[in-house]
Amino acid sequence: MLLSITSFFQSMDRKELYGLIKTGEGYTLEFKENISSNLGKEICAFANANGGKIILGVKDNKEILGIKITNKLKSQIQDYARNIDPSIIVNLGEIENILIISVAKGNKKPYSVNGQFFLRIGANSQQLNRDEIRDFFQKENVILFDNQPNISFDFDNDFDKTKFKHFLDLAKITSNLDKKELLKNLFLLEGKYLKNVGVLFFCHRITKFFMGATVSCVLYQGKSRTNILDRKEFNADILSNYNNALIYIISKLNTNYIIKKERIEKLELPEEALREALVNAIVHRDYFSTGHVQIDIFLDRVEISNPGGLVKGLSKKDFGKVSLPRNPLIMDLMLRVNKVERIGSGIKRIKDAMHNYDLNVKFESTGFFRVIFKRQATPQATPQATPQVRFTELEKKIISKIQKNFKISKNELAKELNVSPDTIKEYLKRLKSKKAIRRIGKTSAGYWEILRP
Repeated sequence: MLLSITSFFQSMDRKELYGLIKTGEGYTLEFKENISSNLGKEICAFANANGGKIILGVKDNKEILGIKITNKLKSQIQDYARNIDPSIIVNLGEIENILIISVAKGNKKPYSVNGQFFLRIGANSQQLNRDEIRDFFQKENVILFDNQPNISFDFDNDFDKTKFKHFLDLAKITSNLDKKELLKNLFLLEGKYLKNVGVLFFCHRITKFFMGATVSCVLYQGKSRTNILDRKEFNADILSNYNNALIYIISKLNTNYIIKKERIEKLELPEEALREALVNAIVHRDYFSTGHVQIDIFLDRVEISNPGGLVKGLSKKDFGKVSLPRNPLIMDLMLRVNKVERIGSGIKRIKDAMHNYDLNVKFESTGFFRVIFKRQATPQATPQATPQVRFTELEKKIISKIQKNFKISKNELAKELNVSPDTIKEYLKRLKSKKAIRRIGKTSAGYWEILRP
């Protein structure tokens, strides 16, 4: 039985198409230079996910080559779609020498091609077995949190243009389209409403809409939760929360110096592993839960926990090999800004990084998913533990200002802190030498990145 698609393909002009291409491949967009034998796989993966567009005549790097569009080519594409089980009808549109294949979100999941099941994850189509994909749809994919429109979000008052511009810069998306056209191309709009994923990334304060979507960090004395030395909760947007939580963790760990041929600075736990665990907690958590991402730092371990446990349909044998994101749109945006690397490889990278440090890591999944990093019990003679970096009051104020506005200029800092530009210049130099901040880009389009609080 054919899947009926109505009003899915919306005609676009040349400017809109080129703007779509400039957003790059992602969860709902695939580029292909020409038709190939794996086109059915891509169509199947989109139908099993949230639908999307396949653009023929464009390379992965966004270079437009064009393609010779014929009736035979269009017929081949429809044959690929009809051979999917159950069959699918796709809509075709063309602008100049570019062909756009629009695939609707399927309503008879799961779909297969030649007995194989594919699901769109990030900018890739991943093969799953029937039980994995069926369980995933039945238990997790009934309603996707990140795909839901947020009717409470007011663009005029709640949308942070600076954060959106920062995201576009990180994702290397350049376009002359307006804000809402860009959001539409990123699959972040549902009619006139911003989806929950867009709210998480581009709101001023996340707690205005989702009280549990915070990251809470706690430093304890000793090995138990008896005495709390320090506590911090991050409640801005999702990217800021990630960056600030990572900075917090690093600031509370020991930095070692290894004396070999040269003096090398080394954090007591591998930063790569901490990054992976933190981004996984944010991306894969259950946002329907009232729980939050929790980071607990003890004398002997660091625990990173998120509500939701393992995604249903993910078997133990596939743990660390297969990725079934609970929030595919959040995953897509994190991939675009390089916070997530190869899909499905995060757990392996955590294990490998800890193995290289001769330390243990443990994974637990109950109602929460928890990663437990074993710390070194005591500092060794070599490497030797060094004191934490200390900041002056003015340095702390500068860091605080940068946290609120990563694009702030030297003159703006001088004005807000009531000191001379020369003083700001000197203190920025000091903060760079302490590896607390760094400058990304040298022009007015550049911005500051905080490396430690």
